[in-house]
Amino acid sequence: MVEREEILPKYWYNIIPDLPKPLPPPRDPPDAEFSRIDLLRKIMPKEVLRQQFTVERFIKIPDDVRNGYLNIGRPTPLLRAKRLEEKLGTPAKIYFKYEGATPTGSHKINTALPQAYFAKSEGVEHVVTETGAGQWGTAVALAARMFDMKSTIFMVKISYEQKPQRKTVMQLYGGEVYASPTNLTEFGRKVLAENPNHPGSLGISMSEAIEYALSNDYRYLVGSVLDVAILHQSVIGQEAMKQMDELGEEPDILIGCVGGGSNFGGFAFPFLGAKKGEKYIAVGSYEIPKFSKGDYIYDFPDSAGLLPLVKMITLGKDYVPPPIYAGGLRYHGAAPSLSLLMKEGIIEWREYSEPEIFEAAKIFAESQGIVPAPESAHAIKAVIDEALLAKKNNEKKVIVFNLSGHGLLDLPNYELMMKRSSK
Repeated sequence: MVEREEILPKYWYNIIPDLPKPLPPPRDPPDAEFSRIDLLRKIMPKEVLRQQFTVERFIKIPDDVRNGYLNIGRPTPLLRAKRLEEKLGTPAKIYFKYEGATPTGSHKINTALPQAYFAKSEGVEHVVTETGAGQWGTAVALAARMFDMKSTIFMVKISYEQKPQRKTVMQLYGGEVYASPTNLTEFGRKVLAENPNHPGSLGISMSEAIEYALSNDYRYLVGSVLDVAILHQSVIGQEAMKQMDELGEEPDILIGCVGGGSNFGGFAFPFLGAKKGEKYIAVGSYEIPKFSKGDYIYDFPDSAGLLPLVKMITLGKDYVPPPIYAGGLRYHGAAPSLSLLMKEGIIEWREYSEPEIFEAAKIFAESQGIVPAPESAHAIKAVIDEALLAKKNNEKKVIVFNLSGHGLLDLPNYELMMKRSSK
């Protein structure tokens, strides 16, 4: 049996030097009154920003961060979904990396820890961020507390209302949580003036967090769409590769859901870089159709346009996503590296609707006993489709997916889905 410390990687993996073509660089808008790139230097920890722009393939994980990973339960388990295989009657083998085993219940802590560590190393005492479904805000609140810092989280209003337990957990970790849009920022007040009942969006919350950090000389931690978050999340895929090797298995199909891209990229990119796997499938929401209807263009990651333009698949910074059941997927764009790989046809995509993912979540819960996060249920639906295709073709495929978190704090959303499905 391989020891925990041996499975946990000592380096983060950066896919940027292994992309099929150079990644289009971030840039300021042509009519810019100020440099957004200079703004990043003011609000992000210096080492986090350096890692965002690095072309190094491997970056050493600091010992304090690695110890932090061990403390929160890394490496997370790689489990075989044997009962799901039996329920589907498929010859395929199904494995899942269970990120719900962390204290915060999701993969988000994997980048919150190093970003908080680098902020603290630079003398920062207060960090700020946004959160959609609440997993990222929860991770930041815990990571800040682990390094004796304060945290402020702007939570998308509809998720704030749908998931009060997430707010409670963040507050237990010492975080201050506000329903965004708020009256605390100029941008929030502008949004509320136009629509007092605005449900909020990740782009709006991101803009508020950045403005708040800038106004108070705090530091901003980024959760998903920038490639530095994917870099830190690479611990997932690297662990999974070692665990698969220990089992003597080679993956054929790798699957993950996509909000901004850190969950999918952190899981799949190490396999892609190592040339392991035949098919990579990124799964999004039918109700937020960025894969099917988005454009591959330069766009702002945030709604206020405070961050630099990045080239990505996007529905546009002004897109207002509907208040769907999976708050973590309510984002208008996808990470630049993921967007490029999708445009090159290296990564496939799927989009599924609420009835489809609700049925997939039920099947998984009934067979494996784990209630998945609604976001991860999108990945499960793709897994089921691929397993049934293997059954039809009588192929012994090995399917591996990332279960980005549990859904135990999403039960109110599941209750609503149950009511809608019964009509």
